[in-house]
Amino acid sequence: MFVQEEKIFAGKILKIHICTMAGTEWLEEVTEDTTIEKLKEKCLKHYVHGSLEDPKTITHHKLVHATTARILTETKTVADERLKDKDVLLLIKKRPLPPPLKMADITAEEKKKQDNKAPDKDAILKATAGLSTRHTDRTVTQHNIRDFQTELRKILVSLIEVAQKLLALNPDAVELFKKANAMLDEEEEDRVDETTLQQLTEMGFPESRAIKALRLNHMSVTQAMEWLIEHVDDPTVDTTLPGQDAPGAVGATTSTDAAARQDELTEIFKRIRRKREFRPDSRAVIALMEMGFDEKEVVDALRVNNNQQDAACEWLLGDKKPSPEDLDKGIDINSSLFQAILENPVVQLGLTNPKTLMAFEDMLENPLNSTQWMNDPETGPVMLQISRIFQTLNRT
Repeated sequence: MFVQEEKIFAGKILKIHICTMAGTEWLEEVTEDTTIEKLKEKCLKHYVHGSLEDPKTITHHKLVHATTARILTETKTVADERLKDKDVLLLIKKRPLPPPLKMADITAEEKKKQDNKAPDKDAILKATAGLSTRHTDRTVTQHNIRDFQTELRKILVSLIEVAQKLLALNPDAVELFKKANAMLDEEEEDRVDETTLQQLTEMGFPESRAIKALRLNHMSVTQAMEWLIEHVDDPTVDTTLPGQDAPGAVGATTSTDAAARQDELTEIFKRIRRKREFRPDSRAVIALMEMGFDEKEVVDALRVNNNQQDAACEWLLGDKKPSPEDLDKGIDINSSLFQAILENPVVQLGLTNPKTLMAFEDMLENPLNSTQWMNDPETGPVMLQISRIFQTLNRT
């Protein structure tokens, strides 16, 4: 069988949809071996309704593939540019190049940049050489000013101890904190990260054991897995944690004796702290360990930096201040700052309010919640007084 030569070399005929910026639309029929330049010429002839007398008309236009926003290369063929039947192309006029700057314009532009340039150190010293020296110790003073957020944590640690002793004298305090403890019991299941838990259950560990292992090992998958393997034959592996007992199991005494109430209140706070123990963000732990850091150091870094991955990375690369141990240290109870805070009537009244103590505990665990407690009608005035006293003594 013989095939005509022109059918062999003609190529497939495509119908291309052409659009212009003016809104004109039409179809152009081209073969696959047609160059983009030839296609553009056909488009321009149709668009300008005649011959292309001005050669700039061709060079000042381009074809753009509408779907991919790709400028088509004029030397390539339709097949090379992978155009398909009924593809949409945009015929666009190129933007003219800005005229080249004259020497006078360049000089003026450079002069303008020099005029707006900031003076360097030598220029500043030269300009201020004749001024008299004042407040030479200002730089040292600025460096000695303490950071409020760092000091606030120490203040809260010490105030919590004072508030606990005062609240032991309040007969309603124990019941109030039992309710808070019960609320934490209800929320306990939600505190375990589902993604972290799934990693252990997919390994075949029972969910209840995996949850217990994660809580005992600061939500570390690696440590939890090791614990589960070590305790697989332990008869007590499925017993509940001390902090998971029924809300009324601790402190059954109803004695009005202050010492008994204080013991009961202390026990409740131990349980609350166990449940609110710091849990590192599992994704941040993995990301930082992949950088080569030790897992324990990563957990410490996240605890110091409130689970902020970038800040934790800087801490690991820096001098590691403050240390994790510093977070549990209180302020010097004999310092003028702490004495001034305790002598403030608003603070004294606030320390007898159980809500204030819960606020202090929450701010230790979640410093970002400080704003919430500052705006609270009960705890806000106490926080405001602490801030004012700190700022006043810090300036002096």
